[in-house]
This record gives sequence, structure tokens and C-alpha cells, in this order.
Amino acid sequence: MLVDILLANGFEETEAIAPCDVLRRAGAEVRLVGVNGPQIESSHHILLVADTTIDALDDRQPDMVVLPGGRRGVENLLASEAALELVRRAWAAGKYVAAICAAPTVLAYLGITDGRSAVCYPGMETHMGRAEMKDEPVVMDGRLITARAAGSSMAFGLALAQALFGAEIAQSVADGVVYARA
Repeated sequence: MLVDILLANGFEETEAIAPCDVLRRAGAEVRLVGVNGPQIESSHHILLVADTTIDALDDRQPDMVVLPGGRRGVENLLASEAALELVRRAWAAGKYVAAICAAPTVLAYLGITDGRSAVCYPGMETHMGRAEMKDEPVVMDGRLITARAAGSSMAFGLALAQALFGAEIAQSVADGVVYARA
């Protein structure tokens, strides 16, 4: 399974790294995709080197596209037509699309959340279009997976692993990291 996690300058670190780690433990091939180049600066000024850039992606269609939040990161995702097109193509091809914190608003902008259950960072609900908003840490509605915020990052990663590999593999990863539900 191939997963692309899109990193734009200003992304929220935990919302990208925790799901990446969980998915790799589950057996996914995860590409950290730099939207603003190969070196991406997070919201708290941590520099990450992406596995590839959005402009250098090969022709393989990912099984899942993941969008971390972070206010500036989301602004940079919305400003990238290449990032928006990658999400559009994945959704149109019947692949999973996932977003956490403020990033579900990108999916709302694309119309993906309309008529579907979703969650986002508290206070961002007015930017969620016609989504049916829930009060849960993580919401799965078919191929759409959304999560509330950085504090939901591990649960989000485990939900992504469950979607791609099933409950048994996700539970194995949870057990392996001694995941403690709050």
C-alpha cells in the first residue's frame, strides 16, 4: 500500500510524523511529499527533508493521501494546485483521503466532505461546507477519514492503518507501541 503524506511549510509535526510512523509499522510504503520543495519547515520550526517533492512524484497512484494540519500548512496546501489536484485524483480514483486538524477544510474546499461525516479542529467548523460535523477524535466515513487535532494523531494513524490493513494489523501496531487510549 502506497501512502502520500503532503507536507507544506507550516504543517503540524505530530499530525504528520505519528501517522507516518504508524503506517510504516503497519507495512505501508509512505512517501513524505514536499509541497514547497524538498526541505519543509513545520509550524514549530522543525526542518524535515521530504522523500520526494510534489513536482517529482512518479506515476504511481497512492492508495491514500494524508493532509496534516497547521494553519500555515493548510494555507500552503490550498495555494498549491498540484497538491489539490493530487487529492482530487485520489478521491476520483476511489482511494482514501484523510486529513487532520485544520486540513479537513482543504477537503471541504474540494467538496469532498459535502454530505459526509467529518471532524476538524474546534472552531473551524464554519469552513467545512456541507459536512455533517461530529464530536469525535477521529471520524471514518467510507474512504474519508478526518481527525480533530494533534492530540488525535496516534488514533488518526491507527484509523489509517485499519482502513488499509484491517483491524488486526492496526491493533498489532497499537500493542507494539503500547498505545494508551485517554
